[in-house]
Amino acid sequence: MSDPFADHFASVPDPVRARLDRVRAAIREEAPAATECISYGIPTFDVSGKHLVHFAGYAKHVGLYPGAKAMVVFADEFASYTHAKGSVQFPHDRELPLELVRRVVRFRLADVAAGTKKKRR
Repeated sequence: MSDPFADHFASVPDPVRARLDRVRAAIREEAPAATECISYGIPTFDVSGKHLVHFAGYAKHVGLYPGAKAMVVFADEFASYTHAKGSVQFPHDRELPLELVRRVVRFRLADVAAGTKKKRR
């Protein structure tokens, strides 16, 4: 089975790749049934046909893209990071907040499930 993230991971230096591996593992722990794919040109986890989270490695940070709703819910915890409407940057000179990533993924799983239930009615 091929790795859908292989090209992106290969495009970043080893230290960044190691950080991406840790983020990927944290997401996979919380969403073991999620499908890995590339969307918007970056690694993405999908569940129930919906994007759960995107993430990517860059020269100065790892980006996590959980969407606008998650950014509002976790605003206080994201406040110390560079962030935008639907994304947050975890700089390489700081420890990765993997527990926060896990909680964001759990939130997104619940959010996707709630949206899926609404559409079934």
